[in-house]
Amino acid sequence: MKILLIEDDPETAEHVCDALRAQGHEVDESRDGVAGLATARDGHYAALIVDRMLPGLDGLSLVKQLRAEGSQIPVLFLTTMSGIDDRVAGLNGGGDDYLAKPFALVELLARVNAITRRGDARQPVTLRAGDLEMDLIRRAVHRGGKLVELQPQEFKLLEYMLRNEGRVVTRSMLLENVWELHFDPRTNIVETHMSRLRTKMDRGYDTELIHTIRGNGYILRAD
Repeated sequence: MKILLIEDDPETAEHVCDALRAQGHEVDESRDGVAGLATARDGHYAALIVDRMLPGLDGLSLVKQLRAEGSQIPVLFLTTMSGIDDRVAGLNGGGDDYLAKPFALVELLARVNAITRRGDARQPVTLRAGDLEMDLIRRAVHRGGKLVELQPQEFKLLEYMLRNEGRVVTRSMLLENVWELHFDPRTNIVETHMSRLRTKMDRGYDTELIHTIRGNGYILRAD
């Protein structure tokens, strides 16, 4: 997942980022509320981790602003403000969860996983990239208005690529998230399915959507 950490304490930020990246997440950082708000608006994040006490713009005001703009990104507050009134204010202000400092990193990771699972219910039912559209309810894919017939595993593969549009996804990421394999089976399962998917999605169109990044993986890019 792509996560934004908005935290002004360098030591805390370093520990949190290291823990998240060790779990395979992509992490961006902001050290003040104003920059954090701007980054959150533009970054397409799966979750935000926000300190309550930030320079420039406090964390609660930041999240309230995002919610007022219609953003539904799951938010975990980090704070030394651990009183019941503080927790209630944070949750009522748009936070999904609240973790008081000091905290155990294992608990932070569990809470991030929990709010992103809850956040899945708020995700759009249609994914788009250029002239490609995926209806997650009807399980239908169209490109340029034409229906594209996909096998279930091809659909799952394309959905993962769409959810990571513009980002390189590695073979290991695909094995884990599409096939739920936490080991390398030493087969060409990824390459075979990706080849079939690319044939169905790109053949006959002026613009290719799925690209191989040699030595790294694949990327779905609409531009």
